[in-house]
Amino acid sequence: MIRRIEDADIAGKRVLVRVDFNVPMDGMRVTDDTRLRAALPTIAHLREGGARVILAAHFDRPRGRRVPSMSLAPVASALEDLIGAPVKFVSDCIGPDAEGAAGILKPGGVLLLENTRFHAGEEANDPDFAAALARLGDIYVNDAFSAAHRAHASTEGVARLLPSYAGLALQREIHHVTAALEAPQRPLLAIVGGAKVSTKIDLLKNLVAKVDRLFIGGAMANTFLAARGHSVGSSLYERELLDTARAIEEAAAQAGSTLMLPLDVVVARDFKPHADRRVAGLDDVQGPEMILDCGPETIDRLADAIETARTLVWNGPLGAFEMPPFDTGTLEAARFAAMRCRDHGLVAVAGGGDTVSALNKAGASEDFTFVSTAGGAFLEWLEGKTLPGIAALRD
Repeated sequence: MIRRIEDADIAGKRVLVRVDFNVPMDGMRVTDDTRLRAALPTIAHLREGGARVILAAHFDRPRGRRVPSMSLAPVASALEDLIGAPVKFVSDCIGPDAEGAAGILKPGGVLLLENTRFHAGEEANDPDFAAALARLGDIYVNDAFSAAHRAHASTEGVARLLPSYAGLALQREIHHVTAALEAPQRPLLAIVGGAKVSTKIDLLKNLVAKVDRLFIGGAMANTFLAARGHSVGSSLYERELLDTARAIEEAAAQAGSTLMLPLDVVVARDFKPHADRRVAGLDDVQGPEMILDCGPETIDRLADAIETARTLVWNGPLGAFEMPPFDTGTLEAARFAAMRCRDHGLVAVAGGGDTVSALNKAGASEDFTFVSTAGGAFLEWLEGKTLPGIAALRD
């Protein structure tokens, strides 16, 4: 069992909360406050319970150096607007200034620490740096699922030094991804897209043992098509992974899982928006042509699979979705899945940076049961890996 913040005695305590405030910025202005909003329920719970709230986060990749453009200072004012209360900012995350600011914080007060990655000890999970962070709090709360796959000082090290709990956003993320894979309503369909099989071998191996159907799209489908003996023209594919693709297909067959690939494809000779294109059968792709999207027959078949599924897990686009009209397959499938969620109770969980962008582009995100912005952590969870930041919170 994971220890939950609701079970902690927080009144008057200094609560060190690891949040994900790695938000898009334009100079000194936050341009997307989605991740700030995700932390609001935990912050509100702590403030209402009389805790003294100390927020720790990283921003960008300063690699252990103090980089002024990567300061979290601008986030403090954006957070103030969201919570309607002052947010004190301190220009370091450890040391006398940080300890002093944490010490004088009143119950219900909020303090934001400077970027934890300004110290090399953060990413190295240095015990001394973790101990310095621990001196700021009486209790530790992790509310950043997106950083839970990294064994860093602020995600794993400090959790071993203080009474540690999961925040509300972290609990919500764990609930949805666990329900989708560990105890799903069946049939369970997984959609996996993206460019390369090599980046998702572990994911595919884990999924074929758990799902009823697995649809593979995007450029990674080209490797599977080539492994079946189809011509993929000049498309992106991984020649060295043909045997791996065949092994994954064999594993799916042994597990009783149906592996679905495109039945037809959209091809073009130029990799650019609105290039001349045509729909081709799998044995009709010419040498100079590139596969850039799924064809209409494929999308119809995928829609049938979505219609009969009760749970859907989605990671990765189905084509070159950043270039219209090669986003058509991804957008149509996303909108159909969103409709099934809205009108027929489909449980749909999606995650990954490109996936979130594609669902937003399709206007489908709000209808999905849950859309994770966690990126790497979401992918590693789907791969069946243990996340250090989560393991540290278990009894």
